[in-house]
Amino acid sequence: MKLNYSFLETFVEIIRSGSFEMASRRLHITPSAVSQRIRVLEEAIGQILIIRGSPCRATQSGTELYRYAEKVELLESDFFAVQEKKHQGKAVVAVNADSVDGWFLTAINKAFREHDIVVDVRIEDQDYSAALLQTGEVMAAVSADPTLLQGCKVDYLGTMQYKAWASVGYYNEYFTAGVSEETLKHAPVIMFNHKDDLQNKFLRHFTASDIAPPVQFIPSTSAYLHAVARGLGWGMLPEHLSAPLCAQGVLVEIAEGYSVDTPLYWHRWSLKLALLEQLSECVQFAARKELRA
Repeated sequence: MKLNYSFLETFVEIIRSGSFEMASRRLHITPSAVSQRIRVLEEAIGQILIIRGSPCRATQSGTELYRYAEKVELLESDFFAVQEKKHQGKAVVAVNADSVDGWFLTAINKAFREHDIVVDVRIEDQDYSAALLQTGEVMAAVSADPTLLQGCKVDYLGTMQYKAWASVGYYNEYFTAGVSEETLKHAPVIMFNHKDDLQNKFLRHFTASDIAPPVQFIPSTSAYLHAVARGLGWGMLPEHLSAPLCAQGVLVEIAEGYSVDTPLYWHRWSLKLALLEQLSECVQFAARKELRA
């Protein structure tokens, strides 16, 4: 047998207020609903719980049930106190590394300065970040997947454009005969991690076939950028990372006119939480300001 806790709450309110009528007022339900709940509770336990009178009093079984209810209240109070201490003012979100190193910093800054929200960022590839919502590890995520998850909301943020870049020395070493399927087969490529599919998307788009060049994995945005600049391989870079080095003449685009456009979406729990709504406003502001429409 399992207790119905709304019925238990009704029982406690009668004992504390002294009457069925006062309990109905405090709980904002009808007196008949109060009576029905108590009747169902007494039938489930198999004992009379309340001595009807003025005031109403608990029977022996009712007193035992009341003590149990007090323990439940204490446990709930302790639980919420711990949760408030752990999570008050903190938003746990999953974001891809390139966004964290770029436009998402604007959202973090705005959220803290305007709403005192601190952000706990979990780095995850944009094609996989939304999955963390389903496990409850995060309350929101930047994702490349527009699929609406159960119990969540999703909004389009904007698009990050990636292009293939290489150092001037690397380009002269591997692409003197031009950039083609044949030369790309032998030119080392740098990927962020094993989930990173941007380079493969570019190769399929450019060559219309699946090729497997030598691959190096460097799971750090800054190290990845330095690796491309130093000629360890070619790689896909967003505009905010490639533009400064391109202006300095360090990087050269290996295939002008070819890009991988990645639309980004903001997934979040559909719970009505002020913190989550405020953070979402900051994220959407930053996206409008810095991402492609």
